[in-house]
Amino acid sequence: MKPAPFEYHRPRSVGEAVDLLASLPNAKVLAGGQSLMPMLNMRFVIPDHVIDLNSIDGLAYIRDVGDRIAIGSMTRQRDIELSPVIHERLPLLSEALHFTGHTQTRNRGTLGGSLCHLDPAAEQPAVALTCDAEVVAVGPRGSRTIPIAEFVVSYMTTCLEPDEIVTEIRFPTPSRRQGFAFMEFARRHGDFAMASVAVLLTPADDGTIERCAITVGGIGSVPVRAAQAEAAIRGKVPEEAHFVRAAEMCGELEAVADVHAPASYRQQLARVLTERALRSAAGRL
Repeated sequence: MKPAPFEYHRPRSVGEAVDLLASLPNAKVLAGGQSLMPMLNMRFVIPDHVIDLNSIDGLAYIRDVGDRIAIGSMTRQRDIELSPVIHERLPLLSEALHFTGHTQTRNRGTLGGSLCHLDPAAEQPAVALTCDAEVVAVGPRGSRTIPIAEFVVSYMTTCLEPDEIVTEIRFPTPSRRQGFAFMEFARRHGDFAMASVAVLLTPADDGTIERCAITVGGIGSVPVRAAQAEAAIRGKVPEEAHFVRAAEMCGELEAVADVHAPASYRQQLARVLTERALRSAAGRL
C-alpha cells in the first residue's frame, strides 16, 4: 500500500460514524474496501480521513420480513450469495453474485459498498434496479428511505448527502413465482462486465407477462432500466418474437467507447444478452 497520508477512524456506532462524517473534511467511508483500497493505493482518491465501519454492530444481516428482504449494508457478498433465504426469495441476486469478482473479493465486499461505489459495470446495482429496491440512509437529520431509481444519479454518483451512511437495502419480494435471469459478458470471469442484463418476469393468470423488468449494465455511465423493452414484453405471451423486439430496443441504448470496445460492440452485447436472458427467464416461469 502506498496511499497518501490520512487519519484513520474506527467508530463503534452509526451515530458516531455520522458525526465523524459531518465534522471531518474530505472523509471517505470504508466498508469492504474492495474498491476503496485499490483507489487509495493508486491515489485515484486522496482523502484526509478514512472512516472504517467494520466495528459497528448491527449492520450485517439478512431478514425475511414477508413482503421484502432487508439486508444490512455491511453484509458480505459471500454471505448473501450462500444464504438460503436469498436463494429462495431473491434468486436473481444470488445468480448475479456468481459474476461478482472472485470468492476472495466477495468474502470482504459488501452490498452497501457496491451500491454506494456505483460502478456502472457492477452486478448488485443492476439487480437492485431490476427489483425496485429501496436504500435506507442515516444522517444528522435522521433516516430516510430512497427508491433505487432516485439513488442512482450519474457515473459513480449517488444522491447520498456527504454526511449520510447507508444502513439497509430493502428488496420487495413477489407474491408469486418469477422468471429471472442474469447474464453478462466479460473478458475473463471476475473482470468488470462489458455488458450485463438482469431480467425479472412475473406471469399473469392468463399466461401473459404481468410485470417485466430489464436492466442493462456495463454499457453506459450507469445501469439503466430499459423501459421501452419492458413495455414490448408486458401484457404479451412469452414468445420469441417479443423477446427479439425487446432485445433490439436494448441494443439501441446509449453506450460508451473505451480501450476495450467501441460503443457499437457494447450495444450488440446488450442485444444478444437481453434476448438470451429473456429466453432463460421465460423458461423458469
